[in-house]
Amino acid sequence: MEDVVEFPAAKRQRREDAVISTENKPTSSRLFAPFRTLGLVSPTRVPFTSVPLGKTTFQITTSVGNSLHTYDLRRGLNLVFLSRPQCPKRITAIHAHRDLVFAAWGGTQPNEARGLWVFKRGRLIGELDSSNTHPQEIVQILVFGPWLVGCGAEAIEVWKSDSYEHYTTILPSSTSIDSRTQGVFSGQICTLPTLLNKICVGRRDGLVEIYNISTGRLVHTLLAPSARSGSVTALAPAPAICLLAVAYADGSLVIVDVEADEQVLELRQRNTKKPVTSISFRTDGMGAGEDGRKDGVMATSSTESGDITLWDLNRGGRVMGVIRGAHETSNLGQGTGVNKVEFLPGQAVLISSGLDNALRSWVFDQNPFSPIPRPLHSRSGHAASVTKLEFLPAASDGSDAAGKWLLSAAQDRSLWGLSLRKDGQSTELSQGAVKHKARKVGLLGDDSAGVEDFKAPPIIDMACSLSRDGGMGAVNGPVWENVKKVNAEEVSMTGWESIVTAHADDRFARTWSWGRKKAGRWAFETGDRKPVTSVAITACGTFAIVGSAGGSLDMFNLQSGAHRQRYPPRLPPSQVKAMKLQQQTPSDAVVASSARGHRDAITGIIVDNLNRTMVSTSLDGSIIYWEFATGRILEKTKFDGAMPTAIRYNPVSGLLAISCDDLCLRVVDVETRKTVRELWGCVGQIYDFCFSHDGRWIVACSMDSVVRVFDLATGHLVDAFKTATCTGVAFSSTGEFLATAHAGQPGINIWTNKTLFTHIPTRQIDDMEGIIDLSETAEFQAASQLAIEQATDSATAGEYDDQVDSPSSTIDQLDQKLLTLSLVPPSRWQTLLNLESIRQRNKPVQPPEKPKAAPFFLGTSLTTINGGALTDGTNNALALDQDTKQIEETERSRISRLASTALSEQHHSQMSTILDKFASDPRGDPSPLADYLTALPPSAADLEIRSLTLHEMSVFVRALTSQLGLRKSFELVNTWMSVFLKIHGDFVGEVKELSDAVLAWRDAMDREEKRLSQLVGYTRGVVDFLRSAR
Repeated sequence: MEDVVEFPAAKRQRREDAVISTENKPTSSRLFAPFRTLGLVSPTRVPFTSVPLGKTTFQITTSVGNSLHTYDLRRGLNLVFLSRPQCPKRITAIHAHRDLVFAAWGGTQPNEARGLWVFKRGRLIGELDSSNTHPQEIVQILVFGPWLVGCGAEAIEVWKSDSYEHYTTILPSSTSIDSRTQGVFSGQICTLPTLLNKICVGRRDGLVEIYNISTGRLVHTLLAPSARSGSVTALAPAPAICLLAVAYADGSLVIVDVEADEQVLELRQRNTKKPVTSISFRTDGMGAGEDGRKDGVMATSSTESGDITLWDLNRGGRVMGVIRGAHETSNLGQGTGVNKVEFLPGQAVLISSGLDNALRSWVFDQNPFSPIPRPLHSRSGHAASVTKLEFLPAASDGSDAAGKWLLSAAQDRSLWGLSLRKDGQSTELSQGAVKHKARKVGLLGDDSAGVEDFKAPPIIDMACSLSRDGGMGAVNGPVWENVKKVNAEEVSMTGWESIVTAHADDRFARTWSWGRKKAGRWAFETGDRKPVTSVAITACGTFAIVGSAGGSLDMFNLQSGAHRQRYPPRLPPSQVKAMKLQQQTPSDAVVASSARGHRDAITGIIVDNLNRTMVSTSLDGSIIYWEFATGRILEKTKFDGAMPTAIRYNPVSGLLAISCDDLCLRVVDVETRKTVRELWGCVGQIYDFCFSHDGRWIVACSMDSVVRVFDLATGHLVDAFKTATCTGVAFSSTGEFLATAHAGQPGINIWTNKTLFTHIPTRQIDDMEGIIDLSETAEFQAASQLAIEQATDSATAGEYDDQVDSPSSTIDQLDQKLLTLSLVPPSRWQTLLNLESIRQRNKPVQPPEKPKAAPFFLGTSLTTINGGALTDGTNNALALDQDTKQIEETERSRISRLASTALSEQHHSQMSTILDKFASDPRGDPSPLADYLTALPPSAADLEIRSLTLHEMSVFVRALTSQLGLRKSFELVNTWMSVFLKIHGDFVGEVKELSDAVLAWRDAMDREEKRLSQLVGYTRGVVDFLRSAR
């Protein structure tokens, strides 16, 4: 593709190359595949679109970047569809028409690819012809009659809605504004029901032009109320005939009679000049007047304000109510204000979406009448980029909720619990009556910046343990007020807080109750009154440890909120005086200094599962092992030339992972306190890292936007993929998912662990050449079960995996001295070993019933072996007796039958051929026999072993003995021998050659068991010696 880009090409060719170039790129890494994105509802400036679904519900579609989310109102705004495939570029406009959704994408840059796709129930079904369209970004789409209209800043494109054929391009009548910088059109279009083939288009100079779509001509122009009105910011047709509502950039809003070209009504917002960017009229004929029984309600909103204004257009128009803070406005988020408001046709329901990544529905009550609606449904997520991730641990072993919940903190000062199974269960943990406090001091006014001043600062660290979480029945109390009047008996029965968080530039560590989904009772202050930098919580869920920027460490009780321990503990004055008197030499000063603990900011704290040892790291370079109960320092170490910046602990393996400022990840054994691995390869600062669920891998993200996976057993880099700058990673406790947070994105990407579903060889890869670029090709799938069912596997990913794994082959055996197992799944050889039991279990419980007697007019017959037919019961019995005697006469002993079969060469299977070659081969290579039996299913392997002749039995045993000497496929060789002895073991002692072969097998097995036991005993002794205190 690089050669193609170097040459100048036509615009259409370049656009198509940009789309096709991503098809052959990888869509997943070696170990992880993109699955879905959590927390995205309406994070862009593209307005939502709605459509009625029959007479029962409405569907609302929003843009989340490169894909669409469709929500069902009757299901409580639950997600029902997600578009697939993703659009190559960001979506710029959407419109729903009947059961179709039209989405325009791309075109934001001069040479960027663009298009307009058609989706139905989340699937791409068509594409509009855009070969002859104007090179611009489509900002609004409108479908009416036989026309589909797309409006940009420089031109209006018209297609036929039935054939998707491009019809014409309408250019502006005049270009009084420099179209190279701003464009002529403001991107606002609408149609009036009484005007056939006509559309109204807003301009940046305040004019509203009416074009005839069929002819492409300008029909009429509506002038602005004044020269200072500015650009047209919103257009909407009123329910009354020929009335059009127009909003301008100076904050004014007028309703114009298009047919008479007269201004009917002019409205201005009080105490603000923010422009109205969305207008909608209520069409159910209610809501206005003193009793709410009149028609004429209008809702307006602005992207610069979080309020929704409701107007009564009767008697000259007046503001009948304002929904204050309908959507949050914050300087911390990516945007502020309400994106769009819309009354559902014929319903007393208002839908609104905001730039705070939220979609809400409001309902108007008629009895008693209220001009202000109440919230009905809400779907939302983080309004700013996510900074911290942690999977919620299971409340108990084997809990169904394991790996279901993900805790996430963002720069918008919120803490969310996101569900990986159902988006409707995701919720923000409450911080109290924040909006009520802001309203009391007037921060919800039009000119306020937001309510973030009443929230806790952004979270920089968090810890969680659900061992003592009481659920909804947990003890309740005022938020973060440290009320010490606590009923200990009640609290111990109901449970207490389970989450502890550290906040930026805040000296208080705050607690949260996961069961109640709200802030807790305690705010723990650091001992030196400096900001909290790190927190930890014990596995039992009783104690919280808080580290500060000054190096202090304090332990608090989560049940009572009391301070329990300081690390190191304070010394009495008498001991302090004695130490000063005893400190005479410089060496004594060094010892006294090391006993003081950390002298700089704490960067990480962990506590083992038994509450015996606590480990802390600091920016002073020290790593201290504490006795948890007493606060005594057990050992204090440092890394040469490196400073620890973060710490993680895996209780399964008992290992610590410490990231350092020299870009190295060091792994330390907690018991021996020795460094066991040094993992190099990260480029730039290490932002975050975590252990896998079983402690086999360490996943790290760094400044170079690459996520790396290290294998702890070998210390090798086994996977690396590049995405948007990753700032946080978390691994689920079940091992199914990897969660990543990215800079500037409110969503959280979820990756599936491919090793749980298929065999993935974890080979060492090159630090630079092995990086897979997924920054543009990773497609994250559905966020609901309905959307997951629509997903189909990508063939390109599988082909790329084959290409990645092709350079090297699987190693059969590392060393001949090592006892090697096969790669056959255990279920196969276990089934072969218990095949008889499985057959007995699957037998019918009752014997087959005798058929009922036939009617008198139908004859019955029983055919004998000789072909005769008998009709009565006596003759039937006689025939059966004759058949039995005939079988007994031909029956011989088992050994005789096997010998006769061996002499006759009528049956010669593939296994017989392999055994003959083994018997005639002087080297006696058993590999062909092992490969043949390994490839057979359990039932076929059992049949082959049963079909062995007497001569082949001894050869078969000698082949297995040779395979045992090679120390390959150890479990399969033992399985085949067990099945052989189970089937033919009753006459092994009667045949001398077979008996000698079995005895040779037993001797070889005894020698191997003795050798293996000696190696295991030696290894166990060395490990015990290293672990023992010396």
